[in-house]
Amino acid sequence: MSETLVKICGLQSVEVLKSMINLPVDYVGLMFANSKRQVNANQAAELIRILKHWNHEVKPASVGVFVNPELGDLEEVMDIAPLDVIQLHGQESPQFCREVKDRFPVSVFKVSSIVSGAVKQEHLTELDAYVGSIDALLLDTYDPVYGGGSGKTFDWESIPVYQEWSRRNAIPLFVAGGLTPSNLRQLIETYHPDGVDVSSGVESSPGVKDIDKVTAFVERVKNS
Repeated sequence: MSETLVKICGLQSVEVLKSMINLPVDYVGLMFANSKRQVNANQAAELIRILKHWNHEVKPASVGVFVNPELGDLEEVMDIAPLDVIQLHGQESPQFCREVKDRFPVSVFKVSSIVSGAVKQEHLTELDAYVGSIDALLLDTYDPVYGGGSGKTFDWESIPVYQEWSRRNAIPLFVAGGLTPSNLRQLIETYHPDGVDVSSGVESSPGVKDIDKVTAFVERVKNS
């Protein structure tokens, strides 16, 4: 079974990111959407420069997180901060995702916000339209204010339905939403997602990453 990928999202501090350079992190997420963890393009560019000094053969990819951006918004950011991945967390259409891939040298991750209740077939049908336009699907808990990033878990029993869709379409599946070092092992051992994404679960206070929690999270992912 392939190794689970790990994404640490919501980085703002240069010093915290520097303290992570010995960890086998696959993706570093930078929030451009409205959030306690929001960064601007200049801050992102400074953080991206640190990734070049990572103490691993494979450097983490930089992921910019956006909610319903315009192409012009993305262009302004990309001119200053050359992201590797653009993660779309709103109601972006399959056509928009394709336009992003055509316009910029990036991968596109699309977030599906999970609400309570059984997975509806029409939701999977809607996802079918994204095949060929996205490079990964990320499941997160629905939040009425920000769409996601709530720090709450969703019903993991819905994961296999999305996993089947993901494998059928050869699109990696990431899971986010309320993950912590303590509940991570259960998720990975039960559902084996392609990747996991954490933000608030490795913080000492809202928006402030705790290097000990980050280290514990990454080590548990890679040792699972």
